[in-house]
Amino acid sequence: MISKLKKCWVLLMVVIAASSVVVAENITASLIVGGTPHQALFDVTLNGRDGFAVGAGGQIFRTDDGGKTWLLELNDSALSLLGVSFSGANAVAVGQFGVILVRNSEGHWHKVESGTQERIFNVDMNRKGQVVAVGAFGLILNSSDRGETWKDVSPDWSDKFYDPDMRLGGLFEPNIYGVQINEEGKSWVAGELSLVMVSEDAGENWVVKHAGGSSENGVSSTLSAITIRDDGTAFAVGQEGYVLKSLNDGDTWDVVKPATHQNLLGVSSLHSGLVVAPGMREILLSYDDGESWTSVKGLDVNTGWYGAVAISADTEDVIVVGNNSNIIKINYRR
Repeated sequence: MISKLKKCWVLLMVVIAASSVVVAENITASLIVGGTPHQALFDVTLNGRDGFAVGAGGQIFRTDDGGKTWLLELNDSALSLLGVSFSGANAVAVGQFGVILVRNSEGHWHKVESGTQERIFNVDMNRKGQVVAVGAFGLILNSSDRGETWKDVSPDWSDKFYDPDMRLGGLFEPNIYGVQINEEGKSWVAGELSLVMVSEDAGENWVVKHAGGSSENGVSSTLSAITIRDDGTAFAVGQEGYVLKSLNDGDTWDVVKPATHQNLLGVSSLHSGLVVAPGMREILLSYDDGESWTSVKGLDVNTGWYGAVAISADTEDVIVVGNNSNIIKINYRR
């Protein structure tokens, strides 16, 4: 059970933050929860009023009111958690040294065997309990039982990238940072060297849809995050403001003119055309599916970093997490 002290601390932070609102044109950024300079939150997910955020030292925050308040949930890991996903009462969190935590329908978190010691950067789960997780050195895992058991489905990485001068050493295994799975089991991943791959069978087999490489002109940008809507519109973001957009469910991708040169670390989008992409010293917001962008100002957005964003499809609330274990809300008016 979460201690009364922790509950009071979190609620106190919410009350204090209520006055911490900074206006930037028609956008406001408000601090909901803040920690210390040595803390961080790396991922956040929302579905309706429910959501989770995870971070350094095994932190797991939960909300049941759309992100207005957050409470810590206890677990038996002190390892940093880098990704989280949930469906109903069940959730999966992943992180350092191959750690995977699973939350059961009673709300209790427990460790499961991942079969790897590599960092697992991100995870996504659908309502059927199909899960795909991605990590360092080309790692891809999948599960069909809400994360209780896992299988390594990493592809053969030979000849996936353009490398005529062998700058990649002959066999390059990319770090993979972004993942999404839909209700039919179709899955997408994104990572180093502008890689985007798609699976039609919940991660069993993968097809490259976009990949860069290395040449005398340098190496292709890393993609840090990916999001695909059920209308087929998709975005992937990464280094130096690199943004890819697809209109056909991720089959083909076009480069979007950059609105920043800062590294973008997360992305989420709605059918209305709203796109939000946080990153290093930057949070970008678009109302028109990436045709134009507004840079969010205020709080520590221009001096810190924010690594993940979640948008509630029900309320269109935008929640962003990052340095100092900050959880902030982006309030906007069209």
